[in-house]
Parts: sequence; C-alpha cells; structure tokens
Amino acid sequence: MFTINIYLKFAIIFIGLIGGVILWWAYGFWYAFPFMLIGILMLVSYLMLGTIQSASQLMQKMDYDACLKRLNLTLSPKLLYVTNRAYYYLIKGSIEVQRGDKNDAEFWFNKASALKLPTDNERAMILMQMINIQINKNQWTQANNSYRELKKLKITTDLFKEQIDMLDQAFKQQGKVKMSGQMDQRSMFRPGGKRRMPRMR
Repeated sequence: MFTINIYLKFAIIFIGLIGGVILWWAYGFWYAFPFMLIGILMLVSYLMLGTIQSASQLMQKMDYDACLKRLNLTLSPKLLYVTNRAYYYLIKGSIEVQRGDKNDAEFWFNKASALKLPTDNERAMILMQMINIQINKNQWTQANNSYRELKKLKITTDLFKEQIDMLDQAFKQQGKVKMSGQMDQRSMFRPGGKRRMPRMR
C-alpha cells in the first residue's frame, strides 16, 4: 500500500497551509485555494489515520524503539478512525509484550477490545493477543472466557484461522491436565480396602 513519509506529510501540511495563507493575503483566495486544499486534506489524513501504517511496518521489522517513536508522532489516538485507533492500542500492547510488561500490554489490549471494530477479523486479532497474555499469566478462567468470545466470531483470514487452531490445541491440553488433576484428587479420598484411619491420641 502506498504511504507518504510522515515527515514529508508534515512538510506538505506546513507548506500548504502557511503558503496558502501568504498567497491569499498577497494575491487573493483563488491563488491560495489549491495550496490550502492540499494542506487541509493532508491534515485531516494525519489526524484520522495517524502514523499507524508506518509504525506497523517498523513493528514487522522488530524495530520496537523506532516503532514506538513513530507511533508517538500520532497527535491523539482519540481523533483516529476507529480501526486505526484499535491498531494504535494493539501496537502499544504488542510493544509492551516484547518488553515483558504483561500488565501494561493487557491494559492496551483491553482498550482496543472495547472499541466497536468494523469486522470480526480485527476483534479476533485483539482477543488472541489477550488470550496469549492470560495463558502466560496462568489466568485460565479469563483465557477461557476470551476464547469463548473468539469462537463466536466469523474469521475469514487464513493466518488467524491457523492461530485459532493452535489455541484449540492449547485449551484441549489444559483440559486434559485439569481432568487428570481431578482424577488424582478423587483417588486420594477414595476409601481403599481394609485401610483404616489412624487413631487420634
């Protein structure tokens, strides 16, 4: 997908708006109009889209420091289009995962999941991140709740389907471990043959 370098976009916004104002003052509105229109369109694009696309490219390259710096060039996540806002929170959370701060990561993922996302694929992406954190923190009850939400979604992306299959295996394995533990616990309290309880003294 075509992307304009964020610093070039800043330059176009500055030249378009400031240059437009100067031309308007010197020669009149119609001389300034093309410059101001380009400047305004670039400004709206920056406010609604932020720096998400270029930050995600840096994330894919695993350059987390550069990714965070690029993400911080977004003026305000509240102004972003809802899908880009979700990606903003998702990238923030993913960076915290790489830093080993699972609590902060979960905070950002929760913010992303609270948004009304346009498709189930975006929601699945966030839920899978949350499930991985909950499993790593041994929070199987929360992970099961998130997993049930995930299974209700209609996933169309093949990569997500593969990741869900991996989660299926993890939950099946956990179910076997839990069942084995319950069987061991029952066998501890099962009365056995002629064995008697020791007398109390």
